[in-house]
Amino acid sequence: MNFKLQINGKQRSVDVESDTPLLWVLRDVLDLTGTKYGCGIAQCGACTVLVDGRATRACVMSVEAAANVDITTIEGISTHSIGRQLQDAWLERDVPQCGYCQGGQILSAMSLLSSNPQPDDVAIDVAMRGNLCRCGTYLRIRAAIKDVAEGLATEPGQ
Repeated sequence: MNFKLQINGKQRSVDVESDTPLLWVLRDVLDLTGTKYGCGIAQCGACTVLVDGRATRACVMSVEAAANVDITTIEGISTHSIGRQLQDAWLERDVPQCGYCQGGQILSAMSLLSSNPQPDDVAIDVAMRGNLCRCGTYLRIRAAIKDVAEGLATEPGQ
């Protein structure tokens, strides 16, 4: 079947079975390999993308469900102000070690900060709890999110 997907601001057409997980469409059909396979059951967060701005696990979302929504992958976040700031904060805080989970981590953080630009530690922990990091960089992740939140607080209009 042919599906039209809106990914990173561009419309893409794919010809796959309707129940194909979005993760495999992104990685295998569209060559957007920043979205990672972790567990396949929406428990680890490595496959997190934004769907209409909300953190969503691509491993359990069918391509059929992904039609007619706005999808942002890690490859597309630099066009968003919060996404660019998160990338910078991640580097400044030296967050990535192996880096495998970081795409999902950043997209979850972007979803959080888009809906709650001034989260406290509890809000950060709740928003990020579904993203596992084998390297244990959770404290640096939280610090990077707080850095961006502080920057958002000083932006005009906030």
